[in-house]
Amino acid sequence: MLYHLYELNRTALAPLRFAAEVGQASLRHPLNPWSYTQAGKRMAAALDVFEGATRRYGKPRFGLDQTMVDGVPAQITESVVWRKPFCSLKFFERDPRVLRRLNREMDPQVLIVAPMSGHYATLLRGTVEAMLPGHDVYITDWHNARMVPLWDGKFDLDDYVDYLIEMLQFLGPNTHVIGVCQPSVPVLAAVSVMAEMDDACQPASMTLMGGPIDTRRNPTVPNDLATSRPIEWFETNVINLVPYPNPGAMRRVYPGFLQLTGFMTMNLDRHITAHQDLFQHLVEGDGESAAAHRRFYDEYLAVMDMTAEFYLQTVRMVFQEHALPKGEWRHRGAKIDPSLIRRTALMTVEGEKDDISGLGQTEAAHDLCSGLPASMREHYVQPGVGHYGVFNGSKWRDAIQPRVAKFIQAHNQTH
Repeated sequence: MLYHLYELNRTALAPLRFAAEVGQASLRHPLNPWSYTQAGKRMAAALDVFEGATRRYGKPRFGLDQTMVDGVPAQITESVVWRKPFCSLKFFERDPRVLRRLNREMDPQVLIVAPMSGHYATLLRGTVEAMLPGHDVYITDWHNARMVPLWDGKFDLDDYVDYLIEMLQFLGPNTHVIGVCQPSVPVLAAVSVMAEMDDACQPASMTLMGGPIDTRRNPTVPNDLATSRPIEWFETNVINLVPYPNPGAMRRVYPGFLQLTGFMTMNLDRHITAHQDLFQHLVEGDGESAAAHRRFYDEYLAVMDMTAEFYLQTVRMVFQEHALPKGEWRHRGAKIDPSLIRRTALMTVEGEKDDISGLGQTEAAHDLCSGLPASMREHYVQPGVGHYGVFNGSKWRDAIQPRVAKFIQAHNQTH
């Protein structure tokens, strides 16, 4: 019912959004005398903020068309190389002619596993962009559950692990996997399963960044919220049916708009201030600052639904039962045992000020991977960054990514 009310509200606001767009165009037209007055500028700015706040944001583009390889520009071709109902595997292919000329055809192959936690994989655009100059980069592009027909079946945490194993097998030996935030848990589980099977496609290394491996360590506000109520409360209060006419109609999901509400309320004052600043920038004609605001919120406000079974299983097993660190997680009936990992080097990365995955939660992976020698382990804490800064921004580009790239290169094997 809540999802239907949300859609009804969107529909009801559609005429007002259209009127706001018309009003903006009129008030900013150079032939309109009001466009030069303070009152006209403020009215146009208010309509702009209203339209942006009530718009439904579609899936953003990666828009990574070029990178620099050893100082030489190389065009990027984005393609889907593997697909299943709930995920596509995207490949950012650098111009092979440039790679041949620079003798860079043997660069490490990297699979970046994006979070399935509300936002699209484009949230990791900066992560991909920084890795492109020296790596063949693939990324998981999780599909919006609202768009997946009911007949395509379910998708839960066990399916997530299966998808990762299939992708690693598709990419073949000597792949390096990077799990960013939430995927750190299923990445570690998938590599554990592959180690137990002695799979030839076990990754050469895995880098886990800001992930909730053991949320009993230094719990954060989101961790506390997940344990403050029984799993039945979450099923009753946040799970909804996708309404018609969406392709995934009648699928049980945790809606993106509810996830976004949670994101926004965690830092509500910051978002209110940001929109007040946008209003002022528009009045003053500061187009550069307004454009920077839009770039951020075009990404931040674009959210996707996730399946109910995946969300509920993740809350229960990762945040409430701590199944992986306690050695109690079973995948398809078999116990997951990270101590069996022998061939995959492990790097963990944390942010000093991470308020999503507290310090020590990701580092816990080293205790679980007890079969790895010290020469195959590395842990790094980046001073002065929060959760987002672990995988995006200047500290990621200048301090974290070079360490990750060095670790990958150190454990790369000859093709």
